[in-house]
Amino acid sequence: MSQEIKKNLIKNKSEKNKSKKVQASLKNQSPQLKIQEILKKVTPSPWKDNFLSDDDKIKKISYHYQEILKTLGLDLNHESINQTPLRMAKMYVQELFKGLSPQAFPKMTLIENEMQYDQMIVVSKIKVMSVCEHHLQPIHGQATVAYIPNKKVIGLSKINRLVHYFSRRPQVQERLTKQIADSLQIILDTEHVAVIIEAKHYCVIARGVEDQDSLTKTSDLRGHFKTMPQTRAEFLSQIQK
Repeated sequence: MSQEIKKNLIKNKSEKNKSKKVQASLKNQSPQLKIQEILKKVTPSPWKDNFLSDDDKIKKISYHYQEILKTLGLDLNHESINQTPLRMAKMYVQELFKGLSPQAFPKMTLIENEMQYDQMIVVSKIKVMSVCEHHLQPIHGQATVAYIPNKKVIGLSKINRLVHYFSRRPQVQERLTKQIADSLQIILDTEHVAVIIEAKHYCVIARGVEDQDSLTKTSDLRGHFKTMPQTRAEFLSQIQK
């Protein structure tokens, strides 16, 4: 083997190793940075970081919930109720409101749009389970999310995960709709995004007016979904199927 060939092989190997190191560095460092950038641009929730750990939050919520139940006159020595404050605290931190934590933001899987797909992609009947921030009553329903790709397409389950992430915090439906649209638009770098949510609110069903059949619909149509009648009509027809 000639010296020139050897030099080229060594050079190519060195460049490959360097490329791998750069890719590994980006892989290790970029996700959290990207999450922070995404969340900065998304319509904000009324939330401030109090720098408490999950264990601290559970401890404090459990104590205060115990005081609430005592105030209501419930017997906290009863075996059916004595663990309720702790159960409520864990449910709030680890389940119902885990979407308040940036660390819980779902990992996004994107691939190059090598197939040059330029038609809408629609994911429908996505489960929405949230909590109304006014009375902490359940919100449940379904979302339809669509986008027209630019240079990237997203793993289909990631759209469901985005919906679930922003649902898992005290919400109003209008904000939830915008947060899903905001994040998808940022992640995919496309203006052509549409989100529709249909949901029942138990602050309407279980209290107040007590209307069992009331259904709330919200939408956020952007790009071609808003400005091009044909695209808008095609999307809306997909929802009716």
